[in-house]
Amino acid sequence: MKIVRNGAFSWSNEHGTFSQRVKDLYDLANETTGSALEIYNDTTLGIQQIIREAISSGTPLRALGGSWSFTPIAATQGIILNTRPLNIRFPVSAASVSPRYKGHHKYLCLAQCGNRIWELNKYFNDRGQSLSSSGASNGQTIAGAIATGTHGAALDFGALQENVVALHIITGPDSQLWLERASYPVMDDTFPDRLGADLMRDDEVFDAALVGIGAMGFIHGVMIEAVDDFLLESYQRRVPYDETLVRQLTTLDFSDVRLPYPGERPFHMQMLINPYDMANGVYATTMYKRPFRNDYTPPGPNGAGIGPGDDAPCFIGKLAGMIPGIVPVMVTKVLGESLHIHERQFGRLGEIFSNTTLRGKVASAAVGIPLSAVPVVVQALMEVNASAGPFVGLFAFRFVKSSKAVMAFTRYAPVTCVMELDGVLSPETQHFYDAVWTKLDQLQIPFTFHWGKMCSIHPERLRHMYGDSLDRFLIARSKIIDPATAAIFSNDVMKTWGIDNVS
Repeated sequence: MKIVRNGAFSWSNEHGTFSQRVKDLYDLANETTGSALEIYNDTTLGIQQIIREAISSGTPLRALGGSWSFTPIAATQGIILNTRPLNIRFPVSAASVSPRYKGHHKYLCLAQCGNRIWELNKYFNDRGQSLSSSGASNGQTIAGAIATGTHGAALDFGALQENVVALHIITGPDSQLWLERASYPVMDDTFPDRLGADLMRDDEVFDAALVGIGAMGFIHGVMIEAVDDFLLESYQRRVPYDETLVRQLTTLDFSDVRLPYPGERPFHMQMLINPYDMANGVYATTMYKRPFRNDYTPPGPNGAGIGPGDDAPCFIGKLAGMIPGIVPVMVTKVLGESLHIHERQFGRLGEIFSNTTLRGKVASAAVGIPLSAVPVVVQALMEVNASAGPFVGLFAFRFVKSSKAVMAFTRYAPVTCVMELDGVLSPETQHFYDAVWTKLDQLQIPFTFHWGKMCSIHPERLRHMYGDSLDRFLIARSKIIDPATAAIFSNDVMKTWGIDNVS
């Protein structure tokens, strides 16, 4: 494995929401000679050596993906490992899969941790296949995206981690693990031997490691299970916020005649609210899954450079520096100029949800809530905006199938509503966020925070959010990683949250 050591410097994430002084940043890269498997295994040995040296010197490590998280979840005062150049992809042969595997080997791909979502989209599309879901953008690495629970709005599939059916985890200087669910074996029992890994099939441990928050060791590879390629048929319309819409959002009743296909359950559903123009309705986006065909026009950006799947962070930064008195007018103006109102727009998953271009510094928080809480939360947001605003941003609500992952923030069954608060990065925005969390607590509405977005977590709140799921996570962690390795993969934010205990 090749390592480029950059030395000490002040590192910032992609969104510029924080800076962290780091001891070093290692750019990791695969060797270029040998078979793909030999190169992959050589990188495993190189990472194990880094872990060995880190334990010996007491230096914290943290794996870095696409730098996409708004929180310092990938930050450390020690060494950051840039994984983006680690992007090998392996097709899977029929001989390599378990005889008990329920799918077809042609849909499987072992992807090294640094593969960006856009790289995987291209890989699968070239084979007539697709991921089943993604987030609103595709610049994240696959390991980073699943570690934080990156989501879209797939009603019947779920967040990005649901595409993953096995994990290759480097758990120490002399240990590595091939992890699958016992209820869903994928690879032949001898396959882990080719990686030098131990085989573990355990539903509880797999579900804990799937959204691992960087705490389970170094995720070197993930086995992705793709599907046949498909198109999304997308619509964005402005509709009244009324009892009919509330019934749709809280009961998933899609009989409303205002929908593009009344009675048909959408693949994707989202509601965007401009709090300063509710009288004219909200922006409802629905997408329907269709068989793939070649005779369609792929989506392109509108005049403002915004595509049909882009979300508010693409343009909300334009509002930086607004004085409070003109916030309502300017939010409405920028939204009108930027939004991609469209009818019957077709595109592949990676074409609808493509690379996001940020304009200015933005803040973004995402909160999981039960479906039944949506109308109460909408009203609460309007009240908080009146008392602690004006919020320089927008409110969005996405709807995502709940996850089996132990620490997935999309934990409310059967579908979690993800409330997104996208605004300008400023102390005033943070004050607004804090007021919203306080209001939700006062209303006794259960909620969770997206691990990669702005949040306010402390041990008591974490325990309230996850209950015994936190214990399950920590127990599973202790089964696969020893205390010395776990300690170096911890960081300040994990300690603040109360998620770094090792038994």
